[in-house]
Amino acid sequence: MKSVRTSAGILLHLTSTPKRVRCFLFLPVFLSAICLSPLFGQKNLAGETQLRQKLENLETTGSVMMIAAHPDDENTALLAYFARGRHVRTAYLSLTRGEGGQNLIGPEQGDALGIIRTQELLAARKIDGAEQYFTRAIDFGFTKTVEETFAHWPREKVLGDVVWNIRRFRPDVIILRFSGTPRDGHGQHQVSAILGKEAFSVAADPTKYPEQFQYGVQPWQAKRLMYNVIAFTKEQEAEADKMSDRIDLDVGQYNPELGYSYAEIAGMSRSQHRSQGMGAPEQKGSQKQYLVTIAGDKATKDVFDGINIAADPKVVAALRARDFPAAYALIKDPSKKKELSEAWALANGLWLDSSSDKYSVTPGGSTKVTLTALSRLSRRITLLAADLSGTAVNVATTVLPSNEPSRFTHTMPFPADAPYSQPYWLVQPKDGWLYFVPDPREIGDPQNPPVLEAHFKIRMDGADLDYSRPVQYRYVDHVYGETIRPLAVVPQVATRFTQPALVFPTTDARHVEIPIRSNAGKNSGEVRLSAPEGWRVEPATRHFDLTTTGQETTAAFDVTPPSVDAQADLRAIATIGDREISVGTEVIEYPHIPAQTLFPPATTKVVRADIRTLSRNIGYIVGAGDEVPDAIRQMGAAVTFLDNLATADFSRFDAIVAGVRAFNTRADLRANYARLFQYVEDGGTLVVQYNVPEGGPFGGDPSLLEHIGPYPITLSRERVVDEDASVKFPNPQLPVLHNPNPITEKDFQGWVQERGLNFPSEWDPKYQPVLESHDAGEEPHPGGELYLHYGKGAYIYTAYSWFRQLPAGVPGAYRAFANLLSAGKSQ
Repeated sequence: MKSVRTSAGILLHLTSTPKRVRCFLFLPVFLSAICLSPLFGQKNLAGETQLRQKLENLETTGSVMMIAAHPDDENTALLAYFARGRHVRTAYLSLTRGEGGQNLIGPEQGDALGIIRTQELLAARKIDGAEQYFTRAIDFGFTKTVEETFAHWPREKVLGDVVWNIRRFRPDVIILRFSGTPRDGHGQHQVSAILGKEAFSVAADPTKYPEQFQYGVQPWQAKRLMYNVIAFTKEQEAEADKMSDRIDLDVGQYNPELGYSYAEIAGMSRSQHRSQGMGAPEQKGSQKQYLVTIAGDKATKDVFDGINIAADPKVVAALRARDFPAAYALIKDPSKKKELSEAWALANGLWLDSSSDKYSVTPGGSTKVTLTALSRLSRRITLLAADLSGTAVNVATTVLPSNEPSRFTHTMPFPADAPYSQPYWLVQPKDGWLYFVPDPREIGDPQNPPVLEAHFKIRMDGADLDYSRPVQYRYVDHVYGETIRPLAVVPQVATRFTQPALVFPTTDARHVEIPIRSNAGKNSGEVRLSAPEGWRVEPATRHFDLTTTGQETTAAFDVTPPSVDAQADLRAIATIGDREISVGTEVIEYPHIPAQTLFPPATTKVVRADIRTLSRNIGYIVGAGDEVPDAIRQMGAAVTFLDNLATADFSRFDAIVAGVRAFNTRADLRANYARLFQYVEDGGTLVVQYNVPEGGPFGGDPSLLEHIGPYPITLSRERVVDEDASVKFPNPQLPVLHNPNPITEKDFQGWVQERGLNFPSEWDPKYQPVLESHDAGEEPHPGGELYLHYGKGAYIYTAYSWFRQLPAGVPGAYRAFANLLSAGKSQ
C-alpha cells in the first residue's frame, strides 16, 4: 500500500493488487454461490439464489441482535447462520467504530480509522447478511478494566444508546459476545456485556429513557438474553462442553443453495476487516458454537424456543407460489412490504438506477442526474413517475420496452446553504469520549443517508410500487472495472495544514505553506491564518486564484513562535465572497470499501519546545504506515524512504528508522536484516518501532521476528494503556536519556491514548532497558524500550507509541525520539 496526500489534503492510497485477485475480478458470479470479489461493490448473491434468499427471509418474522464493543468483535459465523441460514432479521450492535485501533493498511488513525472500520463492517454485513448499528461511544484505545472504561464513557448515556437500538430493532433474542467479567480481557469488551445485560430489562421499562418514545419507539422486552460462549481453544471448548442447558449450533453446516457453510461465509466476512489484519480462513467441516441463556425464558432446544418466527401461512403460501400481488396485499409490516417489492423487482428483471455526472457538488452548484429503468425480461412494467428527494422529474408514463434502458435526465440544483456531507457523528465537536449527535433519531445509524435519492413509482402485475435508489457516481476503473462512489457535497475550496501538529524546535520563524484546492471550477479569494496571542504570522492574508476543478495552489506564511515553551491552535480560513471556509477535503480510498469523503477542520496544533538532534540525515523503512517521517522532518532532519533494502547505501544515513510493524509486513526487511546490523556495527543508529508478536498463541509465522534485533528479543501482548502511567529510568546513565536532550519524567506528560504496546517479555542480557512503565496494580514492564551498544553504533527497539505521540505534537515525545535518532552519535 502506498499512500499519497495531495497538497489540498486529499489522501490517496495506491494499492498494488495481487495478480490472483485481478484475475478473480473477471470471474462470473455463480448463481448458487457468494462472490468473493474484494471490491466494495461486490455482488454477494445473484439471480435465483438471491431471489430465494429474499423470499425465505419474508417467510420468517424472528430477529436476533448481537452486542459487542468493536468492529471485528462480532461472531460472523453466527451472524451468517441466523441471517443466511435461519432467515431471521439479524443485527450487530458495536458500541464503537474502532477509532482507537491500529491500522495495518495505511496511516489513518482516530476519526479517519473509525470511518474505514465502519465501512469494513458494512462490507462484512453485505456478505453475512446482517445489519449494522452503533452507539456514540468512541474507542479510546485498549483498557484493562471496567472502571477505566466507565471513566471515559458516561454509563447512562451509552446505556441509553444500547436501549435505543434495542427498542428500534426489537430483537426476539439478544446475544452477548462477551461475559462481562475480567476473562473478557479488554475493559470495553467487559462493558459491552455489562450494558447489554442491563439494557435487556431497561429497554422494556417505560419509565427509563422515556424521551425516546417521541421518536417512534416503544418499550421492548426481548424473549431471552444469551451469551455466546467463547471457545477458541480446546481448553475453552472443554469448559463449554461442561455447561448445562447450553444450545449447540453447528455453523459448519453446508448450505447447498449458497454453496458454502456458514463458517466459510464467516471467513469471507471477517476478512473484510483488513485494517486490522483480520484475514480469516474459510473453514470447512463441523464447527460448534455454544449459547447459554442468562436472562429471560431459558432455551432448551433452540435459540427461538417459545417464539413463533413463522410468517402468516397465507403469506408463505403466496410467496411459494410467487403470487406477489397476493402476498403484498397480505403483508402489513411496511419494512416487509419494502423487502417484497425488491424481491418482486428481482423476479421480474426490473433494474433501477440513478447516477450523477460527477462525484461531488458544492453548495449553490448543481449536478446532472440520469435515472434509468430497465425491464430485463418480457414483462409489462410501467414507469408512472419519478422524483429526486421530492423534486419532480419530467417523466411521462412509460411502458418499459423489453431489455432496452429508459433514461431520463434532470439537472438538480443544490441550495447555497446546503451542508457538507460530513459523516453525521463528526459534524459537531465531541462530547468527551462520546460523539455529539443533535438528532437522536440518527444515533446508531452506520452512515449518512444519501445526499440525493431517486424515487420511482412503478406499476407491475397490477400493483403500484415505490422504489428508492441513492444517487451515486458510476464510473469505470481501469483496474477494478465498474465502480460506484457516493455523491458528496463539498466546499468550493479545500484548505488545510500539511501536518496535524507544527513543532518549532527553536525560536526561528518557520515557512508554512497552506494548500488550497478548487472543488468546483473557478474560485478566487483570500486566505489567512488565525493565530493565538504570542504567535506572529506574516503576511496577514494571501490572495489565491484557481481556474479549474482540481487545481491547487499554496499560500505561504511565515510563523514565528514565542520565545518560551507554548502550545496553541492555528487555523486557516479561506474567504470567497461572503463565505468563509475552514475545512479540508479528505478522500479515503481503498479497494474493499467505497470512497469516503470527510472534512477535517483546517486547524493544526502549534508547539514551541527546545528540541535538539545530532542526526540530520535519516533513512526510513515504511511498515504498516505512520506519520513519524513528517515529525522527524520537523526536528530539522532530512528523511529518505528506503525501498530497495538489498542495494541501498546505508552508510550515508546518520540513523535508520523502521516504521510500525515493519518486520511484520516487509519481507525485504527480514531478508536484509544482516545489512542493517552491519550498518549499526559500523557506527550507525537503527531504531525499530513496535511490531506484533507472531507464532505460538498469537498465530502467524514466528520466523518473521527471528531477526528483529542483533540478539534475541521475544515480544508479548503486554501493553501500558494508561497514557499517564509513571515512567522510570532503570539505567539512568544511558546516553539516550541525556544527549542531546536531557529526558525527565516531565517529557512523558500530555501523552495520548497509551504508553506503548506489545512490549518485549524476554531479551538477551546484552540489551539495556531504557524506560519502565506499567499500569496500576501490575508488575513493572522494563522491556518497552531496549538499548544496545553494538559495534561502533547503537540499536534500539522501542514499543512506545511514538506513532501516536509525534503526530499529536507531544513535545516530550519529540525530545525523547530525537535522542533515539542521535543514539549512535551520543554514546
